[in-house]
Amino acid sequence: MRLLFALFLFGTGIMTMSFAMRGYPVDKAPDEVGRFMIALEQTGYLIFWVGFFKTVTGALMFVPRTAPLAVLMSLPYAFNILLYVTFFAHQFLVVGLPDFAACALLIYCYFDWYRPLVAGPSSNASSAGVVDAATSPATRDS
Repeated sequence: MRLLFALFLFGTGIMTMSFAMRGYPVDKAPDEVGRFMIALEQTGYLIFWVGFFKTVTGALMFVPRTAPLAVLMSLPYAFNILLYVTFFAHQFLVVGLPDFAACALLIYCYFDWYRPLVAGPSSNASSAGVVDAATSPATRDS
């Protein structure tokens, strides 16, 4: 799942960057989605950088060590796509729902990696003035 999602992000990121540089392919009489994309293109607002971010995130997801971070980085994009296809571009639900589902599944799979990020302070953690007797160098030498 991680590699498929990484491939999707990397490929669509490159595609988005090329659309930002060459323009979106829309019909002469664009529908509401086409008009929205033309408006985004005319403003120049972040389209290239969104594609760049997706490409970097997809590339990081190919490496197992950086995959949990890349999944977290892809969450805002996946959530935005979910909202976009749900409320605006219904014809792309077939892409948007699996995109968000893959991100949610990967977050679930990597939750042990994220647990320290969301856990509160533990009561058994050693504080600045308390040293565990088992790990103290003085007790190991005797």
